[in-house]
Amino acid sequence: MSCTTETSIHITDIEAAINHWRLRAPADAGAALADELIALAEVYARMVYQRLDAIAEDAMPPDALFAWLEWYETTMDTPCIAICSTSQGDATCKGCGRTFGEVQNWLEFTPVQKRAVWRRITIEATALRFTRYKERAGG
Repeated sequence: MSCTTETSIHITDIEAAINHWRLRAPADAGAALADELIALAEVYARMVYQRLDAIAEDAMPPDALFAWLEWYETTMDTPCIAICSTSQGDATCKGCGRTFGEVQNWLEFTPVQKRAVWRRITIEATALRFTRYKERAGG
């Protein structure tokens, strides 16, 4: 079951945020977890139990959303690799895989919207960003 891509956070992003916080704030000697990790783990557990692959942004508890946004700030913002074919009329950029509209409106997107685009282009893996240099060079 899925939520609307533009307003939901995928479970893989929750996992990445959990791993970020595990490294940033490891459990102490008494095995106490950081508040951010607890908040994200509760969301993750609920998603797994309900067999959800995404959670609506507005369904995230504030402390979990805060922890997710803190993780998000450590990620690369734009998939651009400075080979923009949308500027030459392509509907989808051959360099990064974003649509013309996504390229044009990127600065107005929320972090959740940006991550949804990142997820889609990563799954598609057709843009030059995701191919090896050898393949790009034609060798």
